[in-house]
Amino acid sequence: MSRVALATVVAAISGYLVLLLAARGLGADGYAAFAVFWSAFGLVTGTQNGQLQETTRAVRGARMKDGPAPGARPMPLNAMVGLGLGAVVAVTAIGWATTVFESHRLESVALLSVGVAAFGIYAGLGGALSGLGRWGPFGTLLIVDALIRLALTVIAVATGWGLGAFLIITVAGTVSSAIVLLFLRPARDALGVRGDVAARELARNTFTAMAAALASAILVMGFPVLIKLSTSGDLDSAAGAVILAVTLTRAPLLVPLNSFQGALISRFVENRDRLLAALAVPLGIVIGVGAVGSVAAWLLGPWLLENIFGGDYRLSGTTVAALTAGAVAMAALTLTGAMALAAGRHRLYATGWWVGTAASVGLLFIPADLEVRVPLALIVGPLVGMAVHFVAAARAGSAHEVPGQLTGDRPLPTE
Repeated sequence: MSRVALATVVAAISGYLVLLLAARGLGADGYAAFAVFWSAFGLVTGTQNGQLQETTRAVRGARMKDGPAPGARPMPLNAMVGLGLGAVVAVTAIGWATTVFESHRLESVALLSVGVAAFGIYAGLGGALSGLGRWGPFGTLLIVDALIRLALTVIAVATGWGLGAFLIITVAGTVSSAIVLLFLRPARDALGVRGDVAARELARNTFTAMAAALASAILVMGFPVLIKLSTSGDLDSAAGAVILAVTLTRAPLLVPLNSFQGALISRFVENRDRLLAALAVPLGIVIGVGAVGSVAAWLLGPWLLENIFGGDYRLSGTTVAALTAGAVAMAALTLTGAMALAAGRHRLYATGWWVGTAASVGLLFIPADLEVRVPLALIVGPLVGMAVHFVAAARAGSAHEVPGQLTGDRPLPTE
């Protein structure tokens, strides 16, 4: 786990540096265009995180059983899903690319398609390594991803490359899976690992997890796209400031959580008889860090935005603090979602995310200033979704279910 912790630190630092260099190198208007592509890529690959999550659950569930794993191999399914999504992006782009991307449309669609296809392997490998408890190779996968992006960003800024270079940088980290597979035998061994359910159930569970992950991705990575859709006209510097602040306030909580997603699901699977107790420690850490962060954001946020990123990025302390509170709510929803998935409540897991997303999207379109509706959407929506996940945990405990044997929400007898 120490490698995963190191990977989390590296990913967090790398992410901040990439954003800092992009914001300073592109300006507020250019950064807004970059952030929309970044979020579009994150929207699709965030959906694919459902592949990683279900693969982790299936592989961990299989390892908790006696004897050889009886289920299907997750990797072929993950590869096919990645290729399929990449094709869908390319085929459907004619209907949405002109609305979402203000420039570099052809390059954006091509890079998005290739990156999404490659991420299928990345998600499958990450899930298999997490389920096997191979935290060293898993941490290496995360570190290589982060360092590839950072190295290319430094080169782009030093050579004066423009927006197009940052589009390439966004998807470049997905090649990390190929590098790890080339040099680490444990990673290659993970390709053939089996899960705890048959192929049809694995596919159904994976697509259900992806449906929930899509809702998560809409709220996390796709939020700049939603801001664009809910704002009349082109995005101005004020919108760029809000988008940057949303990204910066989330990173200290969501980057570590994303890195530890596999470990969290494994923890909940192993403690399925006391899910709420297993949730207490990570949730307490998130709330504690978030409380301190909200105060710091109120005091220092506006000054940091203007002095580090430039005078175009101006927001009030109240807005930055409220956005930080929204990041806390999102992190808490991520935790309760992992708990619901580990409990085998795939449908309630997805429902929680979609109910929360619907509430957030609805609040984004209320007639109010951007600095009011964005924090409101980011706080209220996740709280609604968390309530559904707590219902899932309560039902799992009362039914004494075995998550590794579940399909949807139907309890099956233990073996």
